[in-house]
Amino acid sequence: MRLAHLTFTVRPEAQDEALGVLLDEVPNVRGMEGCVAFIPFIDPTTSGGIGVMHEWATADDFAAYLASPTFAASGARLFPLMTQEPDSRRFQAELVAPAN
Repeated sequence: MRLAHLTFTVRPEAQDEALGVLLDEVPNVRGMEGCVAFIPFIDPTTSGGIGVMHEWATADDFAAYLASPTFAASGARLFPLMTQEPDSRRFQAELVAPAN
């Protein structure tokens, strides 16, 4: 399974707009093959902070998302709001046991 943790900072007055861009994507992204989780959030520890937690069944599924028109369109809307480059960390993981 591929996990990705993305964080970035926008102007504080643009935080709600940036989160809205990502929330608008939720139905499309969650409908993509292999998407297990796509969770946008406000980072309460950073002024203007936004994050997204991704979980994908395979690295190929995640790569398809990165190559998708949805990803390109959101980037076109989000990059102008960002105050610095995003921090994207990707992990290969194995589910040991469900929590419930």
